[in-house]
Amino acid sequence: MARCTLTPVAVGIGAALLVAGVGSTMTDLGPWYRALRQPAWSPPDWAFPVGWTTVYAFTVAAGVTAWRAAHRGGERTRLVTLFAFNAFLNMLWSLIFFRLHRPDWALGEVAVFWLSIVLLIVVAARRSAAARLLLVPYLAWVSFASALNAAVVVLNPPFA
Repeated sequence: MARCTLTPVAVGIGAALLVAGVGSTMTDLGPWYRALRQPAWSPPDWAFPVGWTTVYAFTVAAGVTAWRAAHRGGERTRLVTLFAFNAFLNMLWSLIFFRLHRPDWALGEVAVFWLSIVLLIVVAARRSAAARLLLVPYLAWVSFASALNAAVVVLNPPFA
């Protein structure tokens, strides 16, 4: 019984650590990034790891809550698939923006990433209002990051 109860927690924490680890290795704040003009409302660099850590903690809690509220294996499989797809999009954004140096492409990708969070909220809400609420900070954070991405594109064209 304890194994069954702890499995979604362990999987969620492991997945969050994987996404955070890959994302941080993709994030290069070197000369290329430092040369980008940023909007005046851009937060300091230290705010991003704090924000992402908080968002990941809430997202893991949402995933575990929704998984436990799902009654059938098919529902659980859909939830895990959606969370995995979202995690992939999360890491892909970092690759496109920071490694490929293409904030313009990242802006297109973040739209799909954002929609995947909306889909997570809709699917999680079918079984758990708490899971839905726990995902709202994720949507807010990625909305802010999207606006920041858009500002970088506007302030620094063209990218090639």
